[in-house]
Amino acid sequence: MDITIYDVALVPLVMGVVQVAKTLGLSNRFAPLLSVFLGVIIGVATSPNDLLKGIIVGIAVGLSAVGLYSGTKNTIEKE
Repeated sequence: MDITIYDVALVPLVMGVVQVAKTLGLSNRFAPLLSVFLGVIIGVATSPNDLLKGIIVGIAVGLSAVGLYSGTKNTIEKE
């Protein structure tokens, strides 16, 4: 199971789609779930020959997108 560095490029894509969904009315509570769901869908789509790899990469991409957004937001916001 080779995971390439190119899968990291999917993180901003997932972040963007989740942000669009939030502007269309998605509750902030469901943003992490959507992020992981989209990550798995994209991961499986980019690795059609290896379902397990697609799911693992997708979960990693989805969780990374949530963490990157959350970390950036918390850094920028004042307490």
